[in-house]
Amino acid sequence: MKKRILTGDRPTGKLHLGHYVGTLKNRVALQNEYDCFFIIADLHMLTTKYQDLKTVKQNINDLVLDYLSVGIDPQKSNIFVQSLIPQIPSLFTLFTMLTTVPRLQRVPTLKDVMRDLKIETASLGLLSYPVLQAADILIVRANLVPVGKDQASHIEVTREIAQRFNSLYGEVFPLPEVLIGEVPTLPGIDGKAKMSKSLENAIYLSDDSESVLEKVMRMYTDPTRLRPTDPGHVEGNPVFIYHEAFNKDKEEVADLEKRYREGRVGDVEVKEKLAKALNGFLEPIRAKRKEYEGRPELIEKIILEGSERIQAEGKETLDLVKKAMGLKYFD
Repeated sequence: MKKRILTGDRPTGKLHLGHYVGTLKNRVALQNEYDCFFIIADLHMLTTKYQDLKTVKQNINDLVLDYLSVGIDPQKSNIFVQSLIPQIPSLFTLFTMLTTVPRLQRVPTLKDVMRDLKIETASLGLLSYPVLQAADILIVRANLVPVGKDQASHIEVTREIAQRFNSLYGEVFPLPEVLIGEVPTLPGIDGKAKMSKSLENAIYLSDDSESVLEKVMRMYTDPTRLRPTDPGHVEGNPVFIYHEAFNKDKEEVADLEKRYREGRVGDVEVKEKLAKALNGFLEPIRAKRKEYEGRPELIEKIILEGSERIQAEGKETLDLVKKAMGLKYFD
Protein backbone atom coordinates (compact mmCIF):
# COMPACT_ATOMS: atom_id res chain seq x y z
CA MET A 1 0.00 0.00 0.00
CA LYS A 2 1.35 3.42 -0.98
CA LYS A 3 2.11 5.98 1.69
CA ARG A 4 0.06 9.16 1.59
CA ILE A 5 0.82 12.83 0.95
CA LEU A 6 -1.42 15.78 1.81
CA THR A 7 -0.70 19.40 1.05
CA GLY A 8 -2.54 22.30 -0.54
CA ASP A 9 -3.22 25.99 -0.90
CA ARG A 10 -5.71 28.65 0.13
CA PRO A 11 -7.83 30.02 -2.76
CA THR A 12 -6.70 33.62 -2.34
CA GLY A 13 -5.29 34.02 -5.84
CA LYS A 14 -3.07 32.41 -8.45
CA LEU A 15 0.10 30.55 -7.46
CA HIS A 16 3.60 31.96 -7.94
CA LEU A 17 7.20 30.85 -8.30
CA GLY A 18 7.59 30.62 -4.51
CA HIS A 19 4.81 28.03 -4.41
CA TYR A 20 6.54 26.08 -7.17
CA VAL A 21 9.94 25.76 -5.48
CA GLY A 22 8.37 25.42 -2.02
CA THR A 23 5.97 22.57 -2.73
CA LEU A 24 4.55 22.20 -6.26
CA LYS A 25 7.78 20.75 -7.67
CA ASN A 26 7.75 18.08 -4.97
CA ARG A 27 4.07 17.32 -5.53
CA VAL A 28 4.63 16.60 -9.21
CA ALA A 29 7.73 14.49 -8.56
CA LEU A 30 6.08 12.37 -5.87
CA GLN A 31 2.67 11.66 -7.38
CA ASN A 32 3.92 8.40 -8.91
CA GLU A 33 5.31 7.14 -5.59
CA TYR A 34 2.60 8.26 -3.15
CA ASP A 35 -1.17 8.38 -2.87
CA CYS A 36 -1.54 12.16 -3.17
CA PHE A 37 -4.24 14.43 -1.74
CA PHE A 38 -4.18 18.12 -2.65
CA ILE A 39 -6.52 20.34 -0.64
CA ILE A 40 -7.95 23.67 -1.75
CA ALA A 41 -8.27 25.14 1.73
CA ASP A 42 -11.16 27.58 1.49
CA LEU A 43 -11.93 27.37 5.22
CA HIS A 44 -8.35 28.37 6.01
CA MET A 45 -8.78 31.34 3.70
CA LEU A 46 -11.44 32.71 6.06
CA THR A 47 -8.85 33.18 8.81
CA THR A 48 -7.57 36.31 7.06
CA LYS A 49 -10.17 37.00 4.36
CA TYR A 50 -13.81 36.70 5.41
CA GLN A 51 -15.35 39.61 3.49
CA ASP A 52 -15.94 40.14 -0.23
CA LEU A 53 -15.83 36.45 -1.15
CA LYS A 54 -17.19 36.82 -4.68
CA THR A 55 -13.89 35.79 -6.23
CA VAL A 56 -13.51 32.51 -4.31
CA LYS A 57 -14.99 30.27 -7.02
CA GLN A 58 -12.73 31.80 -9.67
CA ASN A 59 -9.75 31.51 -7.33
CA ILE A 60 -10.51 27.80 -6.84
CA ASN A 61 -10.67 27.31 -10.60
CA ASP A 62 -7.36 29.18 -10.98
CA LEU A 63 -5.72 26.93 -8.38
CA VAL A 64 -6.81 23.80 -10.22
CA LEU A 65 -5.51 25.31 -13.48
CA ASP A 66 -2.18 26.03 -11.80
CA TYR A 67 -2.03 22.43 -10.52
CA LEU A 68 -2.75 20.99 -13.95
CA SER A 69 -0.36 23.36 -15.72
CA VAL A 70 2.68 22.32 -13.63
CA GLY A 71 1.97 18.63 -14.18
CA ILE A 72 -0.31 17.42 -11.40
CA ASP A 73 -2.33 14.57 -12.92
CA PRO A 74 -5.91 14.17 -11.60
CA GLN A 75 -5.76 10.51 -12.64
CA LYS A 76 -2.94 10.00 -10.13
CA SER A 77 -3.81 12.59 -7.47
CA ASN A 78 -6.93 13.70 -5.61
CA ILE A 79 -7.77 17.41 -5.77
CA PHE A 80 -10.54 18.47 -3.39
CA VAL A 81 -12.16 21.49 -1.75
CA GLN A 82 -11.93 21.62 2.04
CA SER A 83 -15.47 22.88 2.71
CA LEU A 84 -16.95 19.93 0.76
CA ILE A 85 -15.61 17.51 3.37
CA PRO A 86 -17.86 17.68 6.49
CA GLN A 87 -15.64 15.23 8.38
CA ILE A 88 -12.80 17.78 8.56
CA PRO A 89 -14.63 20.22 10.89
CA SER A 90 -15.75 17.24 13.01
CA LEU A 91 -12.18 16.04 13.46
CA PHE A 92 -11.03 19.63 14.06
CA THR A 93 -13.52 19.93 16.95
CA LEU A 94 -12.13 16.80 18.61
CA PHE A 95 -8.55 18.00 18.12
CA THR A 96 -9.26 21.37 19.77
CA MET A 97 -9.83 19.45 23.02
CA LEU A 98 -6.26 18.17 22.84
CA THR A 99 -4.55 21.51 22.15
CA THR A 100 -3.86 24.40 24.53
CA VAL A 101 -4.04 28.11 23.70
CA PRO A 102 -0.45 28.81 24.90
CA ARG A 103 0.85 26.12 22.52
CA LEU A 104 -0.85 27.77 19.56
CA GLN A 105 0.35 31.21 20.60
CA ARG A 106 3.93 29.92 20.29
CA VAL A 107 3.54 29.03 16.61
CA PRO A 108 5.95 31.50 14.92
CA THR A 109 3.90 32.05 11.77
CA LEU A 110 1.03 33.51 13.83
CA LYS A 111 3.08 36.62 14.63
CA ASP A 112 4.34 36.83 11.05
CA VAL A 113 0.82 36.78 9.58
CA MET A 114 -0.44 39.35 12.10
CA ARG A 115 2.51 41.63 11.32
CA ASP A 116 2.26 41.29 7.53
CA LEU A 117 -1.51 41.83 7.45
CA LYS A 118 -1.52 44.42 10.26
CA ILE A 119 -3.85 42.34 12.45
CA GLU A 120 -3.87 43.62 16.03
CA THR A 121 -5.73 40.73 17.68
CA ALA A 122 -5.90 37.18 16.30
CA SER A 123 -9.35 35.68 15.78
CA LEU A 124 -10.05 32.26 17.25
CA GLY A 125 -9.97 30.92 13.69
CA LEU A 126 -6.50 32.34 13.00
CA LEU A 127 -5.16 31.11 16.34
CA SER A 128 -6.48 27.60 15.71
CA TYR A 129 -5.32 27.49 12.09
CA PRO A 130 -2.72 24.76 12.84
CA VAL A 131 -5.38 22.59 14.50
CA LEU A 132 -7.63 22.77 11.44
CA GLN A 133 -4.56 22.00 9.35
CA ALA A 134 -3.96 18.94 11.51
CA ALA A 135 -7.51 17.81 10.75
CA ASP A 136 -6.86 18.29 7.01
CA ILE A 137 -3.74 16.14 7.17
CA LEU A 138 -4.99 13.44 9.51
CA ILE A 139 -8.45 13.01 7.96
CA VAL A 140 -6.64 11.03 5.24
CA ARG A 141 -3.96 9.77 7.66
CA ALA A 142 -1.17 11.30 5.58
CA ASN A 143 2.44 10.22 6.09
CA LEU A 144 4.21 13.12 4.37
CA VAL A 145 3.43 16.83 3.99
CA PRO A 146 5.34 18.86 1.35
CA VAL A 147 5.29 22.48 2.56
CA GLY A 148 7.25 25.70 2.44
CA LYS A 149 9.75 26.28 5.22
CA ASP A 150 7.37 28.68 7.01
CA GLN A 151 4.78 25.92 7.47
CA ALA A 152 7.09 23.43 9.16
CA SER A 153 6.08 24.62 12.64
CA HIS A 154 2.42 23.86 11.79
CA ILE A 155 3.25 20.25 10.98
CA GLU A 156 4.94 19.95 14.36
CA VAL A 157 1.56 20.82 15.92
CA THR A 158 -0.03 18.10 13.77
CA ARG A 159 2.51 15.55 15.01
CA GLU A 160 1.90 16.57 18.63
CA ILE A 161 -1.87 16.22 18.24
CA ALA A 162 -1.52 12.81 16.55
CA GLN A 163 0.90 11.64 19.23
CA ARG A 164 -1.34 12.83 22.06
CA PHE A 165 -4.41 11.19 20.51
CA ASN A 166 -2.55 7.91 19.99
CA SER A 167 -1.23 7.89 23.56
CA LEU A 168 -4.70 8.53 24.99
CA TYR A 169 -6.85 6.32 22.79
CA GLY A 170 -4.65 3.95 20.78
CA GLU A 171 -2.77 4.02 17.49
CA VAL A 172 -4.99 5.61 14.86
CA PHE A 173 -2.81 8.26 13.22
CA PRO A 174 0.64 8.24 11.63
CA LEU A 175 3.08 10.97 12.66
CA PRO A 176 3.47 12.86 9.36
CA GLU A 177 6.90 13.96 8.20
CA VAL A 178 7.72 17.33 6.60
CA LEU A 179 9.19 17.65 3.12
CA ILE A 180 10.66 21.10 2.36
CA GLY A 181 11.61 22.11 -1.20
CA GLU A 182 15.18 22.58 -2.45
CA VAL A 183 14.69 26.36 -2.22
CA PRO A 184 13.07 26.67 1.24
CA THR A 185 11.98 30.30 0.81
CA LEU A 186 12.02 32.37 -2.37
CA PRO A 187 12.36 36.11 -1.72
CA GLY A 188 9.93 38.56 -3.24
CA ILE A 189 10.91 40.85 -6.10
CA ASP A 190 11.00 43.69 -3.55
CA GLY A 191 13.73 41.95 -1.56
CA LYS A 192 11.39 40.95 1.26
CA ALA A 193 12.21 37.59 2.84
CA LYS A 194 9.25 35.81 1.25
CA MET A 195 7.38 35.97 -2.03
CA SER A 196 3.73 36.45 -1.12
CA LYS A 197 0.40 37.15 -2.77
CA SER A 198 -0.60 39.41 0.10
CA LEU A 199 2.61 41.47 -0.19
CA GLU A 200 2.14 41.84 -3.97
CA ASN A 201 5.78 40.98 -4.63
CA ALA A 202 5.29 37.81 -6.67
CA ILE A 203 5.90 36.46 -10.15
CA TYR A 204 2.95 34.21 -10.96
CA LEU A 205 2.99 30.93 -12.84
CA SER A 206 0.34 32.44 -15.12
CA ASP A 207 2.21 35.72 -15.84
CA ASP A 208 2.86 36.45 -19.52
CA SER A 209 6.37 37.10 -20.82
CA GLU A 210 6.01 40.90 -20.76
CA SER A 211 4.86 40.86 -17.13
CA VAL A 212 7.79 38.66 -16.14
CA LEU A 213 10.28 40.98 -17.84
CA GLU A 214 8.72 44.07 -16.21
CA LYS A 215 8.80 42.51 -12.74
CA VAL A 216 12.34 41.22 -13.10
CA MET A 217 13.64 44.61 -14.26
CA ARG A 218 12.39 46.24 -11.05
CA MET A 219 13.73 43.52 -8.78
CA TYR A 220 15.72 44.39 -5.69
CA THR A 221 19.44 43.57 -6.06
CA ASP A 222 22.51 44.72 -4.11
CA PRO A 223 21.79 48.06 -2.38
CA THR A 224 25.52 48.70 -1.82
CA ARG A 225 26.26 48.65 -5.55
CA LEU A 226 25.86 52.10 -7.10
CA ARG A 227 27.56 51.53 -10.51
CA PRO A 228 27.99 48.50 -12.80
CA THR A 229 31.74 48.75 -12.21
CA ASP A 230 31.33 48.35 -8.44
CA PRO A 231 32.01 44.83 -7.09
CA GLY A 232 28.68 43.33 -6.08
CA HIS A 233 27.34 40.78 -3.59
CA VAL A 234 25.91 37.56 -5.01
CA GLU A 235 25.06 35.88 -1.71
CA GLY A 236 21.57 36.90 -0.58
CA ASN A 237 20.96 38.82 -3.82
CA PRO A 238 17.40 37.96 -4.98
CA VAL A 239 18.32 38.08 -8.67
CA PHE A 240 20.99 35.42 -8.21
CA ILE A 241 18.77 33.32 -5.93
CA TYR A 242 16.30 33.19 -8.83
CA HIS A 243 19.09 32.38 -11.31
CA GLU A 244 20.18 29.44 -9.13
CA ALA A 245 16.60 28.19 -8.83
CA PHE A 246 15.38 28.59 -12.42
CA ASN A 247 18.25 29.15 -14.88
CA LYS A 248 19.17 25.79 -16.42
CA ASP A 249 22.35 27.24 -17.98
CA LYS A 250 24.66 26.79 -14.99
CA GLU A 251 27.71 27.99 -16.94
CA GLU A 252 25.92 31.27 -17.65
CA VAL A 253 25.00 31.62 -13.98
CA ALA A 254 28.59 30.98 -12.87
CA ASP A 255 29.88 33.54 -15.39
CA LEU A 256 27.37 36.18 -14.25
CA GLU A 257 28.24 35.58 -10.60
CA LYS A 258 31.96 35.91 -11.29
CA ARG A 259 31.60 39.11 -13.31
CA TYR A 260 29.14 40.57 -10.78
CA ARG A 261 31.61 40.07 -7.95
CA GLU A 262 34.35 41.70 -10.04
CA GLY A 263 32.23 44.67 -11.19
CA ARG A 264 32.24 43.61 -14.85
CA VAL A 265 28.50 43.24 -15.46
CA GLY A 266 25.55 45.52 -14.81
CA ASP A 267 22.23 44.71 -13.20
CA VAL A 268 20.43 45.19 -16.53
CA GLU A 269 22.25 42.30 -18.23
CA VAL A 270 21.85 40.04 -15.20
CA LYS A 271 18.13 40.80 -15.04
CA GLU A 272 17.54 40.41 -18.79
CA LYS A 273 19.13 36.97 -18.70
CA LEU A 274 17.05 36.07 -15.66
CA ALA A 275 13.84 37.15 -17.42
CA LYS A 276 14.80 34.99 -20.41
CA ALA A 277 15.44 32.00 -18.13
CA LEU A 278 12.17 32.49 -16.23
CA ASN A 279 10.16 32.77 -19.43
CA GLY A 280 11.83 29.62 -20.72
CA PHE A 281 10.77 27.85 -17.53
CA LEU A 282 7.22 29.23 -17.63
CA GLU A 283 6.49 28.73 -21.33
CA PRO A 284 5.47 25.03 -21.10
CA ILE A 285 3.42 25.83 -18.00
CA ARG A 286 1.58 28.58 -19.91
CA ALA A 287 0.99 26.23 -22.85
CA LYS A 288 -0.50 23.53 -20.64
CA ARG A 289 -2.66 26.04 -18.80
CA LYS A 290 -4.04 27.21 -22.14
CA GLU A 291 -5.15 23.62 -22.89
CA TYR A 292 -7.39 23.59 -19.82
CA GLU A 293 -8.66 27.17 -19.79
CA GLY A 294 -12.24 27.57 -20.92
CA ARG A 295 -13.19 24.07 -19.70
CA PRO A 296 -14.97 24.79 -16.40
CA GLU A 297 -16.89 21.49 -16.61
CA LEU A 298 -13.58 19.59 -16.44
CA ILE A 299 -12.42 21.59 -13.42
CA GLU A 300 -15.72 20.89 -11.65
CA LYS A 301 -15.48 17.17 -12.47
CA ILE A 302 -11.95 16.97 -11.05
CA ILE A 303 -13.02 18.71 -7.82
CA LEU A 304 -16.19 16.65 -7.31
CA GLU A 305 -14.50 13.31 -7.97
CA GLY A 306 -11.60 14.17 -5.69
CA SER A 307 -13.92 15.40 -2.95
CA GLU A 308 -16.06 12.25 -3.11
CA ARG A 309 -13.04 10.11 -2.40
CA ILE A 310 -12.01 12.28 0.56
CA GLN A 311 -15.53 12.09 2.00
CA ALA A 312 -15.23 8.29 1.98
CA GLU A 313 -11.75 8.46 3.53
CA GLY A 314 -13.02 10.96 6.10
CA LYS A 315 -15.90 8.72 7.14
CA GLU A 316 -13.50 5.81 7.63
CA THR A 317 -11.12 7.95 9.71
CA LEU A 318 -13.90 9.37 11.89
CA ASP A 319 -15.23 5.87 12.49
CA LEU A 320 -11.78 4.79 13.69
CA VAL A 321 -11.45 7.92 15.86
CA LYS A 322 -14.84 7.59 17.51
CA LYS A 323 -14.39 3.89 18.10
CA ALA A 324 -11.00 4.50 19.73
CA MET A 325 -12.46 7.26 21.93
CA GLY A 326 -15.56 5.31 22.85
CA LEU A 327 -17.84 7.83 21.14
CA LYS A 328 -19.18 5.45 18.48
CA TYR A 329 -22.75 4.63 19.44
CA PHE A 330 -23.57 2.36 16.50
CA ASP A 331 -21.26 -0.31 15.08
